[in-house]
Parts: sequence; C-alpha cells; structure tokens
Amino acid sequence: MTKYFTFLSLLIVVLFLGQPTVLAADAETESESPIDIMGTVADHDYFTFFGTKLYLPRLFLWQDDNGSTQFSTYGSTKKALASGEFQQVDYIITPVNGSMLIDFSLTSHLLYFWFGLGALALFTMYAGSRYKKGIGASTAPQGALQNLFEIFYEFIRDEVAKPNIEGDKYKKYVPYLFTMFMSIAFMNSFGLLPWAATATADITVTAVLALFTFFVTQFSGTKDHWQHVFWFPGVPLGVKFLMIPVELIGLLTKPFALAIRLFANMMSGKIMIIAILGLIFIFNDMYGSAAAYSVSILSVAMTSILYVLKLFVALLQAYIFTLLSAVFIGMAAEEHEHDHEHDDHIHAEPSV
Repeated sequence: MTKYFTFLSLLIVVLFLGQPTVLAADAETESESPIDIMGTVADHDYFTFFGTKLYLPRLFLWQDDNGSTQFSTYGSTKKALASGEFQQVDYIITPVNGSMLIDFSLTSHLLYFWFGLGALALFTMYAGSRYKKGIGASTAPQGALQNLFEIFYEFIRDEVAKPNIEGDKYKKYVPYLFTMFMSIAFMNSFGLLPWAATATADITVTAVLALFTFFVTQFSGTKDHWQHVFWFPGVPLGVKFLMIPVELIGLLTKPFALAIRLFANMMSGKIMIIAILGLIFIFNDMYGSAAAYSVSILSVAMTSILYVLKLFVALLQAYIFTLLSAVFIGMAAEEHEHDHEHDDHIHAEPSV
C-alpha cells in the first residue's frame, strides 16, 4: 500500500510543477460560434458540474522587477486580474511588473487527474481491507468491486507483466503497471461524463505518465542494456559510434510515442463527440429549430454509439500504454547472451 501512495504523490508533485499557464477562454464571453469545440476540450480555470461553473484558485510564484520572489493567491482568474498585479495576454497570465516563475494554479484537467488517482486509491484501499479480513485470501472474493480488482490485477500480472519481463523480475513491476493501467482507465472513464474533462486529453498529463515509465525503464536497465546503448556488441568499431546516437534517439522516442498516442486518441474521441452533438446547435443557428430537431435524431444516435466505442477505447488505451510500458521495461531488464565478440574480426579456418 505504501508503494501506491508514494507513486501517486510523485505523480501529483510532477504534474503540479508542469501545469501550463495557457487556459482556454470562457466560451460564454469569448466565442461567437454556436459551439466552441477546442474551447470545450481545452484546459480551464473553472470546474463544471451539471452546467454550474466553479472557478478555481490561482496560485502564482513570481518575481518582481526588483528581484523579490513573491507567492500570490487569488480565488479566481478574474480576481487576479482585478488586483492590478497581473495581466492576461493571449490567455496567458503574467505579472504586470515582473516575470512568472511557476504557475501552481488549479485547472480542470488537474482536478480530474486527482479524481482518477483518488478513485484508484479508494479502489485499492477497499480491496486491501477485504484481503486483510481474509476475504479473497482464504475464501473466494466477494462483491463486484473486489472481483473487478482481482480480475484487473491478475490480468496485468499474468497477461502484461509476466510475458514481457523475464524471470521473476516481473513481480516487482506489477504494482507500477497496475497503478498505470487503473489510473489511466479511471481518467479516461471520467471523460465520458458530459460535464467532465478528460485529463488524458492533456499532453501535460500524458507526458508525466510517459516520463515515469521512462525513468522506471532506465533505472531497471541492466549492464547489458547500457552496453547495447553506448557500445553495441558484435558490430565493427566504426558502426559502434554510428549506433550510439541511434540508440539514444530510440530511448527518447519511446516515452514521446507513449505520450502522443494516449493524448491523441483521447483528444480525438472527445472532439468527435462534441462535433457530432454540435451539429444540433449549428443547424439551429443556421436553419432554425426545425432543422435542429431533424438532425438531432442522427446526432444523438451516433453519439450513443460513440460513447460505447469510447468506453472500449478508454480501457484499450490504458491497456496499450501499460503493455508498451511493460515491453520497454522488459527490454531494459533483459539479460542478453553473447557467445563472443565480433568487434575486430571473425576468425575463419585457413584455406587449403
């Protein structure tokens, strides 16, 4: 249990420090179109719940022109601008006299990131309390939640970690992989709520998750792994120097691919649903209510189908991210066997 909370705490700290200062404009005041697709999927400085906007606190660590570091807190963006100390240029909050160091402000994506981790923590603590009582350990699991926990945990252990990480090494990575899978699945699922934001549709979130896999992979690397990166065995000396930049680029492209794949899939799904539902408002704005009612039949039907598909994609993308993480970790932790070096030359039998 301690491992889970340590990992979740690290995720929160890294994401806090990586929060962008660019927030979408309020659709009610800035957008003249009947529906603002990109403004809907973007990060916001407010939390929407059943149509009600709850504006979130703004927390700034900044430095004034005299070199003095200050930490300022405001109840909302409007209050920060009304103070006269900050201004907004192209949706970016900056000090009027000074420079921004770190924006610690809460955003909608950050909140749903916390909701995903919170749901995982509650899910894990509930299952852990059941196992401590002997339910599921000395008897069969009881209840839907505990059965779901066991299904997902055994799936990650037996179908993801064990086949991709050699020997008994897989055991120590199962908690990490399970945490990744469940947290992404929860965040993706929360995005299905009509008023909610999809945290994984933010490149900051997916980049942080991918960075954790990157660091776990590198710290899991064996001596043989690093030999293949910096001094590839079995190839001529000249080729070794050519392989070094290629291998280093390969190390960096793996987390990049993880982050972009998850971000792009979740963002595109959200945009597709909003665009199809938005046809109702567009037709109403252009042709009147009769046309809007007509197109609403098709839009609602297609959206219902997309919601089912998106629920499948939410779990699929969590699985893909976790599977690739296991593959990368397994490749780094794997021990290779080399019969002999081929660096200088290959010995051949003398010709007769």
